[in-house]
Amino acid sequence: MAIELNHTIVWSKDQEEAANFIVEILGLPEPTRFGPFHVVQVSNDVSLDYLSGTHEFGQQHYAFLVSEQEFDEIFGRITERGLDYWADPFHNQPGEINRNDGGRGVYFDDPSGHGMEILTRPYGSGS
Repeated sequence: MAIELNHTIVWSKDQEEAANFIVEILGLPEPTRFGPFHVVQVSNDVSLDYLSGTHEFGQQHYAFLVSEQEFDEIFGRITERGLDYWADPFHNQPGEINRNDGGRGVYFDDPSGHGMEILTRPYGSGS
């Protein structure tokens, strides 16, 4: 049996705001409702199931592999919105993108403080 990630729950301060934010930035279809979740579907049959809660939740990291053209489009939406962005996950290189493994990558935060990343080449793939 091939094991694949099917979905993950993304805890958020406001699930509707967070789900709408990521679909707008990434250019994905509108979220759908499934039970208490706002579901964001990505192209490899994995969904991000946004949920609000009354408890504290830790900051998570979500990375999205995109094409060069998609990177340009998404990065354009990041800069149009005036969002802060970094070349690294620790926020030590503000206003920069990285060129790891011959690709491009950038980090930005969602409204709940989760670290989001877009990259054009998987890390460790070489140049």
